[in-house]
Amino acid sequence: MSESQRRPLPHEYHPPVPAFEVTSTDFVPGATLPQAHTFAADNLSPQLSWSGAPVGTKSYAVSCFDPDAPTGSGFWHWVVFDIPADVTELPTGAGSGDFKGLPRGAVHVRNDYGTRDYGGAAPPPGDGPHRYVFTVYAVDQEKLGPDSDATPAVIGFNLRFHALGRAQVIAEYEQRS
Repeated sequence: MSESQRRPLPHEYHPPVPAFEVTSTDFVPGATLPQAHTFAADNLSPQLSWSGAPVGTKSYAVSCFDPDAPTGSGFWHWVVFDIPADVTELPTGAGSGDFKGLPRGAVHVRNDYGTRDYGGAAPPPGDGPHRYVFTVYAVDQEKLGPDSDATPAVIGFNLRFHALGRAQVIAEYEQRS
């Protein structure tokens, strides 16, 4: 997919909010997402840590979205929210398996695989590189409101009105034919 054909990121439709910093020890921004974070391999959520969230942050939400999926609406790989404000890191695998490292009270909603966890990268073979956008939202409430039966769209709707800040890091992944 050429740069001019790339689809917009979901938060490009939201009001602007201050940016803060998110990094990962598992991948380099803009580089290839390692195999461990793909659906066909270990299917592990990557390590994420963040800093510089705005004053007034009462919780966080984290998502992973592939805007380049050939669906017309992208593909949600991971949505977790109600992460306490004193948490500024999710270790590798926090969104996978036994959720070791996921803070108490955090809520997963179903991803587009239909599961309540991290679902790794799995673009169709030969479809070119896809972007995997990991976003951390600083939220103005301890509890965003929805429960685990909400859809990623409902979470996005709520974040539109409750995000104080946003940080993102992007990796790419491609399955060759």
